[in-house]
Amino acid sequence: MADAVRVVIGEDDVLLREGTCRLLEDAGFEVVAQTGDAEEFLRRSLGLHPDVVVVDIQMPPDHEDDGLRAAHELRRQRPEIGVLVLSQYFEEHYMVELIGDRPEGVGYLLKERVGNVEVFIDAVERVASGGSALDPEVVARMLGRRREEGPLDRLSPRERDVLAAMAEGKSNRGIAESLVVTQAAVEKHVTGIFQKLDLSPAADEHRRVLAVLTYLSEPRPRR
Repeated sequence: MADAVRVVIGEDDVLLREGTCRLLEDAGFEVVAQTGDAEEFLRRSLGLHPDVVVVDIQMPPDHEDDGLRAAHELRRQRPEIGVLVLSQYFEEHYMVELIGDRPEGVGYLLKERVGNVEVFIDAVERVASGGSALDPEVVARMLGRRREEGPLDRLSPRERDVLAAMAEGKSNRGIAESLVVTQAAVEKHVTGIFQKLDLSPAADEHRRVLAVLTYLSEPRPRR
């Protein structure tokens, strides 16, 4: 039997922390530590070397972006540990800053998503295995932002659906399952998206996510 995925939780809300712990343990994860302080979270994560951590952005001691800074430091010192951050509100710069130039093993979810057990557990599993997991609502907001006319407007409605799923970190197979279409159809849409957005297709799924996110977060010049 495979060893359980080991998790450290950083969350200062006791009820949410305990609830998150219970959800993870019920799903077969091993929670090796939980704490409500960002500095302690970093110490314990470095010492225990879990497979993945789940951490709130705003935590003591300063109650600002302490959790995010701890996540950055953990990714710097232990790049093999997956990091899933939780945020009360969508702050695009937090997400872009967290991902940086290395989207492997990183995720960003709104706290409300923890209540959707299937989505939350899937995100933890994806990040723990080195993938990416972005909140669907966050991706939808990024795609729906008002911007100057550009390549994004060339996409068909179905291509926008596929792009949203790509930005969440889903594989072609995962996209096909969520949209109830064939994988061959998804591959055709992905090729079309890359062509219309002038993105070079890459075999690596993580670089594909990074390319899409870079495109979506980049300000568009006025014509």
